[in-house]
Amino acid sequence: MQLIAMEHTAYVDHLRAEAAAMRAGAERGLDAPVPSCAGWTVRDAVEHTAVVYLHKVACLRAGQPPQPWPPPRDDTPTLELLDRALDDLLGELSSRDPAAPTWTWWPFDQTVAFWGRRMAQETLVHRLDVELAHDAVSPVDPELAVDGIDEVLVRMLAGDWSDEPVAAAAGATVTLRSGNQVWRVVLEPAAVVATPGSDQPADAEISGAPDALLRWLWGRGPLEPLTTSGADPVVHALRERLALATQ
Repeated sequence: MQLIAMEHTAYVDHLRAEAAAMRAGAERGLDAPVPSCAGWTVRDAVEHTAVVYLHKVACLRAGQPPQPWPPPRDDTPTLELLDRALDDLLGELSSRDPAAPTWTWWPFDQTVAFWGRRMAQETLVHRLDVELAHDAVSPVDPELAVDGIDEVLVRMLAGDWSDEPVAAAAGATVTLRSGNQVWRVVLEPAAVVATPGSDQPADAEISGAPDALLRWLWGRGPLEPLTTSGADPVVHALRERLALATQ
């Protein structure tokens, strides 16, 4: 169910690098508003990321989600909280067998490796938030971006949507191309199907550099750098469904 897969150690390295870039961006100012997350400041983005790290540390140590969650916030300064949480997370991910079982929210991958990938991509997205707040966005590693495209389509978007059906959807299809890879997405009212490697005719097509496509999929960048063809309403429908899947 995954087109792209890096080694666990590569994800851990990306996690470390993206967190360092986030911290560097946050040092420009914690009170700047984040345009990609209405109502958030840089402080909110950094603290959210730190709390996500601590949650995954607890999951890895206990093999199940911690309850209750989150714990009360102490008086640790924001950047120190990020540093501490990152150190704990890197320690857990680096010391464990990637194939070892643990709880995850993805039923098809209940291993430590899941959290290596997810945390690398989580950090990338919020690094972009912090940099957008200061209008100083740095490039995304192409391999990590292609991997992130696959993750957001296959793990975030695809699946059962019967709890939040979209009545207007009627089997519209979208082909996405980037980094010599291709995905086919089918938008049904109560489900989304995302198939890596499928290159069939579609109602709309979106293609472009991995960095630009990943950012658009996550609502962190505009559509303009990408090339689109086919039905514009289908492209808009995909973006609207992604906004629900990634909020």
